[in-house]
Amino acid sequence: MPTIASFLLAALWAASVFAGWGLKAFCAGDESPSTCAQRLDTVSTVSALFAALAACCTAAAWLFPWSRADSRTFARLMGAGVLAWIVAEGVLFLGGLLAR
Repeated sequence: MPTIASFLLAALWAASVFAGWGLKAFCAGDESPSTCAQRLDTVSTVSALFAALAACCTAAAWLFPWSRADSRTFARLMGAGVLAWIVAEGVLFLGGLLAR
């Protein structure tokens, strides 16, 4: 279950950053689109740090044999990955609201 959650959160984050969902959600006001997009790029960069951490935790849980052999270690790494995805989404959301 945590693997599915991790992949869904990764897809949501990627769509928000790379597919333009964030721009449509947070830059639709009367402000200059380039100014808002510039601020949202900064927020996306900060959020990407947490997304990279999440991706590394998820990859480590699945790729390292010692992680797969111990269910507690696997659960901890996957939990840390899901938590990092949630933080990445939160930074993106809160930063997007501030960019408005």
